[in-house]
Amino acid sequence: MSQQFQHDVLVIGSGAAGLSLALNLPGHLRIAVLSKGDLANGSTFWAQGGVAAVLDNTDTVQSHVEDTLNAGGGLCHEDAVRFTVEHSREAIEWLIEQGVPFTRDEQHGVEDGGFEFHLTREGGHSHRRIIHAADATGAAIFKTLLEQARRRPNIELLEQRVAVDLITERRLGLDGERCLGAYVLDRNTGEVDTFGARFTVLATGGAAKVYLYTSNPDGACGDGIAMAWRAGCRVANLEFNQFHPTCLYHPQAKSFLVTEALRGEGALLRLPNGERFMPRFDPREELAPRDIVARAIDHEMKRLGVDCVYLDISHKPAEFIKAHFPTVYERCLTFGIDITRQPIPVVPAAHYTCGGVMVDERGHTDVPGLYAIGETSFTGLHGANRMASNSLLECFVYGRAAAADIEAMLGEVGMPTALPCWDASQVTDSDEDVIIAHNWDELRRFMWDYVGIVRTSKRLQRAEHRVRLLLDEIDEFYSNYKVSRDLIELRNLAQVAELMIRSAMQRKESRGLHYTLDYPAMLPEAMDTILSPR
Repeated sequence: MSQQFQHDVLVIGSGAAGLSLALNLPGHLRIAVLSKGDLANGSTFWAQGGVAAVLDNTDTVQSHVEDTLNAGGGLCHEDAVRFTVEHSREAIEWLIEQGVPFTRDEQHGVEDGGFEFHLTREGGHSHRRIIHAADATGAAIFKTLLEQARRRPNIELLEQRVAVDLITERRLGLDGERCLGAYVLDRNTGEVDTFGARFTVLATGGAAKVYLYTSNPDGACGDGIAMAWRAGCRVANLEFNQFHPTCLYHPQAKSFLVTEALRGEGALLRLPNGERFMPRFDPREELAPRDIVARAIDHEMKRLGVDCVYLDISHKPAEFIKAHFPTVYERCLTFGIDITRQPIPVVPAAHYTCGGVMVDERGHTDVPGLYAIGETSFTGLHGANRMASNSLLECFVYGRAAAADIEAMLGEVGMPTALPCWDASQVTDSDEDVIIAHNWDELRRFMWDYVGIVRTSKRLQRAEHRVRLLLDEIDEFYSNYKVSRDLIELRNLAQVAELMIRSAMQRKESRGLHYTLDYPAMLPEAMDTILSPR
């Protein structure tokens, strides 16, 4: 039997963005935080590198802004970049107040309350400004924020809840556009429940699972982007999908990312014969922005017909490696690779969705009452290529900004009433789930082959043809059978893939993460790619 729930704020997603927002809301509000699997299944938990922020006395806001603009290929919105960077220190101070155990060090750091925190450097940054917790920063932040959320009696943490679609006044045939909540599949009961809320927040992460090879966990299916699009929100710059240059290449190492901080501490990229190749591609060598490094690796792999290249930090002292990169060291050791003595086999993998749902500095979408924060959103911060460790920073800055905006709006918005229950009277249980599995595999394969690191117009046309056929098949299946997590994710992933392909076809140039052989030059004027469902 399906149920009805009411909350002041419904947060769809339990990662850094969602938890930050929930913890910054007043304690008297009833808040639901939904996770479609276990709470730790999101991308935050697996983030290794750290958080970029202006913390050291030798660093400046202007320097961080300029580095971000340079990495973004001319498409960053300078106002969004400045807003984010100017609020970076207070975001870090808030995390320290929550108890995040950032790594302390006496040589490089920022003094805060008598303690010093180690700062590292990553690609595109001109200063050491990455504050981190060894090489498991995401896990440290997530565990701390989750512990704080569990202490708050007004925050309800709900696992195994998969959002199906948003409930809007337009969907219900009412006058107005406001978001009133969401329909949510409870995987424990198999029923679709109705969640009414004064404010709804999408914090569902990105869509890198649209590609066959990705560093992301299984849930990164673009759910928030697809739901927002169906609800009437514009999306922007979805052609810019960041491929992390270094994912561990091993048949049993599913989605294990080798942090960029290794290159920040001197690791070198080598061909199978031991030769370095990055000096041939960029004067910044291994510390060039990710799009350049990923394309260089892709080029060398195709040129030589090899399955991977190698990342080598074995020239550093063993104790230094074990102290700074314990997670990478232990993980590689389980596969028989001792990184203190051997290079790490690596390949590029889809990593981050730079585009998303269009929002302002407070996280507002085009639909009143609906916010989007974190990787789901498009703030203008990342431009055509995200600079390392700006993504977690964006989660905290915009999560806190959206929370402040919700608090300011409380007196103007009442609780929605009499929302209709989910209607499953015309559908049956599926006995053909093989269709879902086949379509899922086909989608991710042609996205990797046709809409990957290097693109052509012909490949994009083939991808567009295939995705439209898939969308028709999925829509028919969705109309006739009961929803499941696999079906919901496939539906969302196919929708976001179609938006990515359309965005890529509109961009008649190569810029940042979008590189096409048919238009290798960059146009003189930088323009966002904006798609509207209206």
